[in-house]
Amino acid sequence: MRALVSPRTHVRYRELARNHLTPLIGAVRVAKLSPMQISGAYATMIRKGLAPVTVSLAHRLLSQSLKQAVRWRILSMNPCSDVRPPRVERREMRVWNVATMAAAIDASRGWQCHVPVVLASLCGMRLGEIGALRWCHVNLDRGLIAVVESAEETRAGIRIKPPKSGRGRSVTLPALAVTELRAWRLQQAEDFLRLGLRPNDDTRVVTRKDGLPMTLDAIYKSWWRFLLDSGLPRIRFHDLRHSHATALLAGGVHPKVASERLGHARVGITLDTYSHVIGTMQDSATSALDSAFAEANGSKAVAIVPFTPKKAP
Repeated sequence: MRALVSPRTHVRYRELARNHLTPLIGAVRVAKLSPMQISGAYATMIRKGLAPVTVSLAHRLLSQSLKQAVRWRILSMNPCSDVRPPRVERREMRVWNVATMAAAIDASRGWQCHVPVVLASLCGMRLGEIGALRWCHVNLDRGLIAVVESAEETRAGIRIKPPKSGRGRSVTLPALAVTELRAWRLQQAEDFLRLGLRPNDDTRVVTRKDGLPMTLDAIYKSWWRFLLDSGLPRIRFHDLRHSHATALLAGGVHPKVASERLGHARVGITLDTYSHVIGTMQDSATSALDSAFAEANGSKAVAIVPFTPKKAP
């Protein structure tokens, strides 16, 4: 299991197994484990106050483990196949409109979270992708960012890995993003010069005053302090990415293009995640279709020719 998942995911799985699954069903022999016992364990977790999403994750871990036992012929069937995990209610997505995002970009200047706010709002980048971004991946002359790495915080420190989808992507920079990044690169170079340092292409885009890369936790804490100080509506940092995607789709950008910009593995993920916007787009599409047909009918009369079926030979 350790070789198949990231270190952070492995730690999470180990905690789930040690703290929740093992105390409830760890004493049962694998061959004797029944769907009823597994369902009972899930019910106990819920009674103890665990969130349905946590129990659902435990179910995924247990099911994958038992599926491997079936592959190894230890079990003839996976008892988890007949167990339904608790339903996880989808959290209502909270997003900012374009005006609020623009206000946040303007108000966050001088805060450590300013560049992350720019990259999340204008480029839809994930926090880990922002933390791993180096200047060699940014081409301000062409207005492009190559998203090829993501940072992950583990107990051993920062780990650099491929993006979530497993492949890199190119993101076109809006003019405002180019302007903000040019200004930041100049400011960063001046800060480095005071310390006797010289930034290069391998320098991280988001750094502390001492030149060291900012941790994801430091970015997140700066974000929350900025929110409290600015009085802007409170949303998670990741919701800036959702706000970016919502603005794209509401502005008429094709879901396939938005999906590629966001780095989703499939366009279906984009359609499912932002179904609230897709519904509005369908209303707009229907209105556009009505207008097109009304204009066509008004421009010329169309003769209706009765259909006469041919006689069979």
